[in-house]
Amino acid sequence: MARQMYLSVMDRSAAVEAIFERVQPPTTFEETVERLGTAIKVGLLPPGSRLPPERELAEQLDISRSTLRQALTALVQSGHLVAARGRGGGTFVAAAPPLTVGPVPPSQKFRDVLDYRVAIETGAALLAAERAQPEDLERMREQVESMSAIGEDFEPYRRADIRFHIALAEAAHSHRLVGAMTEVQGDMSELIALIAHPEVVLSQSNAQHAQLVDLIEAHDAAGAAELVRKHLEGTEHILIALLPAEA
Repeated sequence: MARQMYLSVMDRSAAVEAIFERVQPPTTFEETVERLGTAIKVGLLPPGSRLPPERELAEQLDISRSTLRQALTALVQSGHLVAARGRGGGTFVAAAPPLTVGPVPPSQKFRDVLDYRVAIETGAALLAAERAQPEDLERMREQVESMSAIGEDFEPYRRADIRFHIALAEAAHSHRLVGAMTEVQGDMSELIALIAHPEVVLSQSNAQHAQLVDLIEAHDAAGAAELVRKHLEGTEHILIALLPAEA
């Protein structure tokens, strides 16, 4: 392993200090992954450097230790961090963090896809909460159960994920929304294919799917739209964390 370098308060630059500022809710898990992942890919946390101890890091970020563990687990599963046990152990930046498995899309295209998704999915959630029928809810719950059973095998998980979001549009009973949702899911698949898919991230995402179905069943349109926005913000944080910087 590369030289172990502990990032103490004394040897941090202003840029490194910004990494460890307080994380803002409501997407604390995803924002923590983004914060650390971005610092790794731009070199502020160089290969072999050791993160502060868990208790200290959680206090600096002002998040719970359980949320921090989830974020660290996601970055270990994606290959950005490594965890070492025993004397001299801790959490270290990997010697060769993964960059990407394909070409990085231009930033404007990336932003356009994410903005389009916000418009389509929050609108679909609002209408679904007003119009969904029992059979619509059943289709969505079937996909939630499928994703729960699949675990870390990403390709079948992603297929069920796409079906879930299309089922959300179907629950809005708008033919145009179904077409738009299909289009945006295709665009998202191109982006998602470029990053690693940590199991902890998939589990967190599917928990929100289940919550969304409950809100739609309760006809809570505002709550459904708010949760979808939170869900999409979380995806944006993960993409920003795990996609490499543009050349």
